Amino acid sequence: MISRKIIVINNLGLHARAATKLVTTAGRYKCSIRTGIQEPLVDAKSIMSLMLLAASKGTVLVFELDGPEEQLACDAITDLFADYFGEGE
Repeated sequence: MISRKIIVINNLGLHARAATKLVTTAGRYKCSIRTGIQEPLVDAKSIMSLMLLAASKGTVLVFELDGPEEQLACDAITDLFADYFGEGE
């Protein structure tokens, strides 16, 4: 299992478009991916769960990944956040 903290750095936070990109990315990997600010963490493959987090810029999200492709998924999610979800700043 991998546990990683990622800071939301884009200006709009984890809004609908960004959450959709996260769900799409997470869905590509054979592992469970949970995220949130604190326990209980939510399923990162669920758009509704992500939207309920209301994660704004500066929010620190904890990601827990568990399964055969956990490292690939972790790298892809980290890259997605670092790239501002492909939206610039």
